[in-house]
Amino acid sequence: MSDLRPLGTSGLSIRPLVLGGNVFGWTADKATSFRILDRVAEIGNVLIDTADVYSAWVPGHQGGESETIIGEWLKSSGKRDRVLIATKVGMLPGEGGEKLAPARIAAAAEASLARLGVERIDLYYAHQDDDATPQADALAAFGKLIDAGKVHSIGASNFHAARLKSALDIATKEGLPHYRALQNEYNLVSRHKYEGELEDLCVTRNIAALPFYGLAAGYLTGKYRTAEDTAKSVRGGRMSELIDGKGPAVLAAMDTVAAETGASLAQIALAWLMAQPGVTAPIASASNSEQLEDLLRAWDLTLTPDQLDRLCDAGL
Repeated sequence: MSDLRPLGTSGLSIRPLVLGGNVFGWTADKATSFRILDRVAEIGNVLIDTADVYSAWVPGHQGGESETIIGEWLKSSGKRDRVLIATKVGMLPGEGGEKLAPARIAAAAEASLARLGVERIDLYYAHQDDDATPQADALAAFGKLIDAGKVHSIGASNFHAARLKSALDIATKEGLPHYRALQNEYNLVSRHKYEGELEDLCVTRNIAALPFYGLAAGYLTGKYRTAEDTAKSVRGGRMSELIDGKGPAVLAAMDTVAAETGASLAQIALAWLMAQPGVTAPIASASNSEQLEDLLRAWDLTLTPDQLDRLCDAGL
């Protein structure tokens, strides 16, 4: 069993793998979602990551489907104290406006709390930056939720380094809540959205980096090695650029490490992320119990410095 890692300066501690909830009500039906959630509740202290917009992209969905399934599971299982919940505001328009307008933050939080059936969200993200809303206004809106006991801590998602630094500086200057976590894309084949200024900022300010697309939408599992493989799932259409680019070199390096360790490619991809500066826990989703068990074994895999270097070099 893995040790807990502090979630930045939030006062919360989590396992080194975050369970992505984007699949709940999409590629994982209710019964499967419940089995997955039951399993992480057995482990304890796993952060479950969702958003109000999940899964509005599915025909016939409006958003909130993932939160609703999680809420139904929490009610039926009674295991709220066994997991942590993260959700987001900023991509699903609705009451109060759009993105991070203060009225939208307030209304979206109430809607998420109702769907989840909880009194408090452990980690509430700004799902994307909002140039139209002054950062102080958005932070103040989050602050009201924290003061009311409806949110424990806040995080930022899809923020560039300059904007995250600005938000942190404003929070310090004006006595507003600080973003304690960052959720940006980061994996072995997509590194530019985190490495560099953003990584340095997370390390120096003790911001917990929780990368999404840790498996590059499935590419780093080895499922999509040829153009013909892209027809294997609803996510296959995203893979052509990787197949034609640096993806094969990365998979080749991962194959070598897999032969050395006996680990799956998914475990290697996640273990690599867990070892990167500033990263507290990568996010990965599972559409069935077998996938989940494979992902969970990643936190017991320790890659050698040489293996880490070879994987890094392959993705450059």
